[in-house]
Parts: sequence; C-alpha cells; structure tokens
Amino acid sequence: MKVYKTKDIRNIALAGHAGSGKSTLAENMAFEGKKIQRRGSIDAKTTLSDYKPVEHEQESSVYSAVMHTEWENTKINILDAPGALDFIGGAVSSISIADTTLLLLNTQNGIEVGSEIHWRLAEKFNKPVIIVANHLNHDKTNFEKTIELAKEQFSGTVTIVQYPVNQGPEFNSIIDLITGKMYKWAADGSNPEVVDIPAEEKDKADELRMALIESAAENDESLMETFFENETLTEDEMRDGILKGILNRGMFPVLCTAAKQNMGTPRLLDFIKNALPSPEEMPAVKTVDDTEVKPDAAGPKSLFVFKTSVEEHLGEVLYFKMMSGEISESDDLINQSNQNKERISQIFASNGKTRENVNSIVAGDIGATVKLKSTSNGDTLNEKGCEFKFKDIQYPNPKFRKAIRALSESDEEKLGEYLHRLRDEDPTYILEYSKELKQLIIHGQGDHHLNTLKWHLDNIFKVEAEFIAPKIPYRETITKSAQADYRHKKQSGGAGQFGEVHMIIEPFEEGKAKPGTYKFNGKEITVNVRDEDVIDLKWGGKLVFYNCIVGGVIDKNYMPAIIKGLMEKMENGPLTGSYARDIRVMIYDGKMHDVDSNEISFKIAGSKAFSDAFKKAGPKILEPIYNLEVMVPSESMGDVMSDLQGRRAIILGMSSAKGFEVIKAKIPLAEVTKYATALSSISGGRATFEMEFAEYAPVPGDIQTELIKTHEAEEEEEN
Repeated sequence: MKVYKTKDIRNIALAGHAGSGKSTLAENMAFEGKKIQRRGSIDAKTTLSDYKPVEHEQESSVYSAVMHTEWENTKINILDAPGALDFIGGAVSSISIADTTLLLLNTQNGIEVGSEIHWRLAEKFNKPVIIVANHLNHDKTNFEKTIELAKEQFSGTVTIVQYPVNQGPEFNSIIDLITGKMYKWAADGSNPEVVDIPAEEKDKADELRMALIESAAENDESLMETFFENETLTEDEMRDGILKGILNRGMFPVLCTAAKQNMGTPRLLDFIKNALPSPEEMPAVKTVDDTEVKPDAAGPKSLFVFKTSVEEHLGEVLYFKMMSGEISESDDLINQSNQNKERISQIFASNGKTRENVNSIVAGDIGATVKLKSTSNGDTLNEKGCEFKFKDIQYPNPKFRKAIRALSESDEEKLGEYLHRLRDEDPTYILEYSKELKQLIIHGQGDHHLNTLKWHLDNIFKVEAEFIAPKIPYRETITKSAQADYRHKKQSGGAGQFGEVHMIIEPFEEGKAKPGTYKFNGKEITVNVRDEDVIDLKWGGKLVFYNCIVGGVIDKNYMPAIIKGLMEKMENGPLTGSYARDIRVMIYDGKMHDVDSNEISFKIAGSKAFSDAFKKAGPKILEPIYNLEVMVPSESMGDVMSDLQGRRAIILGMSSAKGFEVIKAKIPLAEVTKYATALSSISGGRATFEMEFAEYAPVPGDIQTELIKTHEAEEEEEN
C-alpha cells in the first residue's frame, strides 16, 4: 500500500444511534475503494468492523473499529463507533481522534438518543460534523421531519446538500445541489445514472441550492463579495465555502444514503475527498503543557496511542495517530510516560479484522502496530530528543457498579488478569479492589456493559465468576466530645502487661483552636498540648493526635503504640466496621509500670479507650454523596424529578439546553446502584447522566439504625 501525504488523508468517525447503519456504510466505503471484493452484512456476521465474537452474538458493535479505504488518490481512515450508550468509550475515542464526524441519522426514527449523545461529543471536542441521512428506502422514512428536528436540536445551520426524490420503498434517486444533477440507481445500487434535474424538481432544487450557496458564502468574506456581485457561486467556490463552514462548525451539511443498498456511497466519498479537511487543515493539537503540534511530516516523530485490541493469533494490537513526523518499520521511539524504549517492528493499515503492511506512515495518518512491551492507551511515543506528551482521552465517569468474585479460588488470579485485559480494550471499565469492602468492584456504563464483560469471562476466557451486590463505602465519625479511660492489665507468670490511658476525643474541624478545657459529668479537665501529630488518612479526612501528658505518667516512647491502637480502630470503626475519620484525640493522663509496661499494653489500652469514647461521642455513620447531572427530555422532566426525590436526592438547580432539561442534584451512592436502568426506562432511553464523588454526609437516623443492626447480625453469623 502506498504512503499517503498528509494533505491526501481524511480521518472520519462514523457516529450515530445503534441501527443507524454505520457498519454497513463502512463496508460500502471499503468495497467502493476496492479494499474488499464483496460487501459483508451484519446478518451474515461478515462485516469488517463487527468481527469480534461478542459482536456476532449481539449483532451490533461493541468496540470501535479502525478501517480505511482509498478514493481518487486519497486515503480515508474510518473509525466506526458503537452506537449503544453502554459502549460510549468507543465513540469518545473515535470522535476525539478523527478530524470530522459523520453523524448517521435513521430517517425512519428522526433524532435518536445515540445521535444526540454523539452530537454532543463532537461539540465537546470541537469537531466538524456532516450529517448523513440514511435508511431512505424504508416505508416509515421522513427526510423532511428528520432535518427539521436536526435544525431544532442540533443547529439552525444544518444545511441540505442532497435530498431524496422518492423516499420510501421505491427510493432510488437523489438531487445533489453542488453538482446540480440527479443521481438515479438501479435496484442493486450499482453505478448511478447522472442526469439533469427533472422539471418537476427544478423549483425545489433551485431554492435549496440558493440556500446552500448563501450558507457557503457566509463563511468567507471574499466569497460573500463574489456572491453579491454574481448572485451565485461556482461549484469550486461552493466547495471552498463549505469546507470553511465545516471547519469552523458554522455549517453542518446533509448528504443522503441508503446504505443497505449501497446507494449514495460513491458521491459521499467524493464529498469527503473534496469538501472535508485534511489533518493539516485542522487546528493544531495541544500537548499537556499547551505546546501546539501541527501534523508536519518533516517534524519530530511523535504518535499517540488511542486504542488497544487483543487479536487472535496476533496478540495485543495498538492503534495510533501519527501526530508529527514520519515513522518507518524498525524505528526506535521512547514512551514519554515511562521513558521505556519501544521498537516499531511492523506498521499496519487496518480494516477491522484484516491488516495491510505499510513501510511507513506520515503525520495525520492512522496506523497500528504490535509487540510493544510497555505501551498502552493514552501513551505518547517520541523520537529521542522530542518530549511531546498528548492529553489523555477523557472518558465519561462510570454510572454502574457491581462486585465480582471467582467461584473457584484457583481462578482468582486468572480473573484479575482477564479483567485487566478487558479494561485495556475498553477504558470505560474501571477496576477497583476495595480493601475496606473486601470486594473487587467493576465500574461501567450500564447493566448491559457489565453483562458484556461477564460474557467474555464465560465464553472467551472460560472463568466462572459471579456478580454480587457491591457494598457501600460508609465512614464513621463523631459529633461531640467524650472522655474514656482504660487499664490493660495482664499477669500470667513472668513479665506481665500493664498500660493505662485516659483520653478525650472530639470532632476534627479545619481551623479549630487547639484543645483547652472540657467538662464531663460535672468535672472539668484541662489539657496542655505538648506534641501534635496530624495524620492524613488514606481514605479521606484526618486523625489529629495530641500528647497532653504532664509529669511523665506515660513515657513519650509509648505514644506511637497508642497511635497504632487508634489506627486499628479507625480502620475498623465501632459501628459498622467502616473507616472512621475526622477525629481529634487527646491523651492527657494514664499510668505505666516500670516492669510490665510495653508497647503492646499501650496499644491495647489506647484501642479500648478509643472504642469506649467513640460510642459516647454521638457517633454518626457517613455515606458517600455524588454530584449528579441529568440531561432529560422536557416531557420526562416530572417523572425524573419524582424518581430522584424517592432516591433521597437534593435538587440543586435546573436549566435548559436545546429541548432538554438539565437537573443538578446531590444523591447518595446507595441510591444510584441501578439508576442507569431506571432512568432509561423512565425516559425511553433519551435521558443521560454524569456523576462524580462530592462528599460524605450523615445518613438519616433510621438508616443508621438499620446499618448497625445489619453489621451486628453479620458479626454474629461470622462468630
């Protein structure tokens, strides 16, 4: 395969709701570019892009696929993104890496939720979008309604470039407003007949063409002057204006296809070649230190890895975009994240499950390689002396969590290995072993997302595992001061054990004055701080320890042992066994024995005194609270609000955005375990949400009582 120059490369992402026809269109593009001899189909499980066993099982895309075709001396890289929201990670990486997004709309159904989400992703990454109106050959097709909705929900500058003459089951013709011709296909979708626009379509075509010309002219002052002078633009001038409009997101052109019949693909490829930007026409990409990097083939060698896939008989395949320079086989590069050297042994141009060897690849192009030792998603590889580090792709926060465990102890190590492999292929899986909860937690985008992971374990890796309910990482703290003392005394022949500790505990608050005088049961206790030890707890919050001993009643050397006893109780709180946090402890009195006192004695005495004081200090269980942002269609607003209130959510505010209402709230983690499924049911799949940890807050009294009872019952059962 030839090496293409940067100016002759186009990078596109195929986006849209599941079932919009992305994989079929990608197949057509490969066929028209003569990369394959015959078109595969989803029904026959023979497409280039949906080639993984799980995709055959589900008959839909689970992973993004990297493909390419060649068209009139132009290489078109195609990133086919999954449409299902549970597999949003593939769409995020595809849209962020590609230069232009082709958003497919199923004209039977109008604007579907996946299309809305992918539109917002393109907006987030500031990527140009062209709209492909697909499925024009179905009886429920409504092109006009679909474009009307697109203008309402996406942008008023959605602009028709092509429109169908006879949408529906008899569809076979489109009017192209750039060429001013009608394209008419035979039933098999073969090369269309190109004819003049029929008389009955002339007025409509002229009106739409003038709207297209005006829209193109608005993107360039010189074109606007030309338009005013001539009252029209030439075909080349139109393309120039359309390109500028696409680049600055001032125009979103609409083209037409019936992908299943391969109608419209060659003309779409013409448009991609002639009207879409090459990598060198796109804005420069910024590194983590805001250095701008243009895709210059003569620049330093630098590539960014955006996708990993484990392929049968080949192992780990890493897909990358060449950000600068040109690499060849046997080049040595340095991983900017870990400074390890990597040799590029082979370079491929991929077409899903098939690959072509290429000798080199230039800036702006997309390729793949294998057998890298210590490189993964998000890594930058540079030639020696170059220190570019490109920003990681930001994936959505997880929305669903389950605990998982192997059914056999002998499979535990394998389970961990395979979960990490699946996470490499799909970075939206988050793995977390919680020492606190004693559970391996899998975070994902939804129930279907996690069930797909389980499918791989069952069918590919043959590891028996089960999902179980994930525990909530509660915290324990106190709300008032309390005093306790404890004497540990043990005599069993020979040296004994003796340690006595008197302590006061109280809530920790930032900026609080140092301890002074306290009153318990009518008795005043004044403490004088000698030493302060502030411990930042790894699970959040603080333990502040004050040595207030006077007169040497406890040797200073025993203070670390007392702290160790306190930390054991902080790690296993007295109420539910959860981590404790935000407590100040004052050791103000005690006793020791010249012979029998030792570290273990004071560790035990400190631990017991702390437990007694904790239970008298207004103990409180805290639960994790998350910031929640829900984007919901206006018609579902009331039902979503009612559901949130039933989940103990606190509504913080609301706003509107293009037909959607945005609800901001705080919600306990315990109440969102299955929220993704519930929200989808309430909104017909159209609502989406994001969540991130906010804080810990006290649980209501009735829930605290229930949690303590449950913990006590579990302890009795274990004993």
